[in-house]
Amino acid sequence: MPALLIGDEAPDFEVETTDGPIRFHDVIDGSWAVLFSHPKDFTPVCTTELGMTAKLKDEFAARGVKVFGVSVDPIEDHRAWIGDIKDTQGVALNFPLIADPDRKVATAYGMIHPNANDTLTVRSLFVIGPDKKIKLKIEYPASTGRNFDEVLRVIDSLQLTAKHQVATPANWKAGEDVIIVPAVSDEEAKEKFPGGWKTLKPYLRIVPAPK
Repeated sequence: MPALLIGDEAPDFEVETTDGPIRFHDVIDGSWAVLFSHPKDFTPVCTTELGMTAKLKDEFAARGVKVFGVSVDPIEDHRAWIGDIKDTQGVALNFPLIADPDRKVATAYGMIHPNANDTLTVRSLFVIGPDKKIKLKIEYPASTGRNFDEVLRVIDSLQLTAKHQVATPANWKAGEDVIIVPAVSDEEAKEKFPGGWKTLKPYLRIVPAPK
């Protein structure tokens, strides 16, 4: 299958999870979602990632984001692994972990890279919007754990820029100044941003982040 790109519709699927069976599109309907894969159960980096995601439950909830993990291991392994996550990370799993032994999800989302490993998923992460379109995709090698602070930062940017005609500059964090997109004329900007802005170049106009 061709690789999924930003703007593509996130593939739907029906699967078993640690929270019971789900149909993905039904569960995420109208919400933002994160779907991320880990190469294998009972592995060290994955254990830390799932623990970190569980610790960030309130952060994801505050942004209206539903989180789902996935690997090609069976549901029995997932359930056995949950205890290890709690023992080592100090937090219980609090989001669905998808069992994908037939690789239906992994294949649909291009999570298996044959040149890296032809059986295990790489660390793929997708942010999906309320319209079920892919807004972000990040891929890490199996050896490198993800930076979930970056995931939250990007979600903040995606949600802000989806509501307002702005973009976020390099290293932007929530609450910092943003950029008025070039498609907005100065006349339109006067209406949208009555407090004014700073023009560094005609195409680079800095304005406080809209509330």
